[in-house]
Amino acid sequence: MDPHQRQQFDFLLFTAVDRFVERVIQRCAGADAALARLRDDPNGDGVWLDDYLDAVLSEFLLDNTGGACFVLSALEKRPVPELRTDVAPARIGAWLEVTARAAFRELLLRKVDEALEQETRYGRGEVA
Repeated sequence: MDPHQRQQFDFLLFTAVDRFVERVIQRCAGADAALARLRDDPNGDGVWLDDYLDAVLSEFLLDNTGGACFVLSALEKRPVPELRTDVAPARIGAWLEVTARAAFRELLLRKVDEALEQETRYGRGEVA
């Protein structure tokens, strides 16, 4: 990946994590509750990770085959993500999109968990 593309991906990831952490802390009334809910069910009430992921990929115009290639290129050294068994894309482009989404989801989930963990340890941990 070219350095300018790496910078764009890092900006995407930082922005996605930062926005999500802020939102989930607000929705769950604090970092402690947000972290607990995220770990219990990333798509549970007040967290809705997959909905957020879809919105981010759409907002950054990455919800297409070209965007999938960009994401997969940035994550080329990571292990192949586990794909849902009920999803069987009929074309290569769809397979790329499903794989990129799953890989980015895993990374986003890990980074959000880390950010919330830091917030609970070093931040206030609750909404004022």
